Formats: sequence, structure tokens, C-alpha cells
Amino acid sequence: MLRTAFVLLLAGLLTGCGFQLRGDSSATALPESWRQMALETGNPNSEFSRELQARFSANGVEWVERGEAAYILELSPERFQQRNLSLNNQARAAEFELTMRANFSVRDRQGEIAMPSTEAVVVKQMENDPRNVVGKAEEIRILQSEMRGELARQILRRIGFHAAAR
Repeated sequence: MLRTAFVLLLAGLLTGCGFQLRGDSSATALPESWRQMALETGNPNSEFSRELQARFSANGVEWVERGEAAYILELSPERFQQRNLSLNNQARAAEFELTMRANFSVRDRQGEIAMPSTEAVVVKQMENDPRNVVGKAEEIRILQSEMRGELARQILRRIGFHAAAR
């Protein structure tokens, strides 16, 4: 009895504080009129393009040919940049800043701009161990993959907010 009351109290507190599991797509759902899209990009088979298509598809977007699409998402390739944030006592990089960005815009079926060109940016920081070059290269590769996912989610959210405001 006491255990049940405690579990219910804990569940109520978590619900009351606004806790929700990451990945809830209800906040980024696109209006029905925006759910048929075409993707125009210089590299449709890149990891970023595939990540973006998967993220949009998971949120109800059907990818169709340009002639059938209500909206056309124009996507530039992602650009990745790495820079040193700090140096250690041997003048080697102790910390990196990783930045990934991509420009995108949306046009309607008639070719009119529905959403002007916008830049999405994701920034991460990581520590560097100069003695573990192979491990750091793998960590950067994993972070790049995570950043692509965050960039795709950011683009989806921005388009969703823009579409809802129209």
C-alpha cells in the first residue's frame, strides 16, 4: 500500500515537473498540408540527407517526386569545422570545438519561397588526449553522426514552427 502510494506520488511529481522522454515528436509534427515534400540537395545519398529523410519520415512526411510535392526542401550539404579551444602545457590542443551547419529553404509547389534560406547550427565541445589519436578520431566520427541527427531535428523543428505559424 505504501509502496503503491510512493510510486503514484513519484509519477505525479515527474509529470508535474514537465518531464518527458527525449524524442517525443508531437512538438514537431508538421501540418497535414506540409506532409508531402520533395528533397533537393546536391548529394541525396549523403549521411546527412539520409538522416534528414529518416527524421522527417518518422514525423509523418512522405517523400515524393518534385512534381507531386506540396513543398520542396532545398538542402545544402552540411559543413563541418573543428577548431582548438584551449592548449595544454605542451602547446597541444586540449579541447576542441566541433561545429556542423547547413542551410535550407522551403519552396511551395509554384516555386514561391515558403520559408527563406535559414542556417541550422550545432556546436559541441570535446576534450583531446594527444596520446590517443585513434580514439579521438573515432570519437569525432561518432560526434559527427550525433551532430547530423541534431541538425536534422533542428531543421524539422524550425520547419514545423514555421508551417504552424502560416
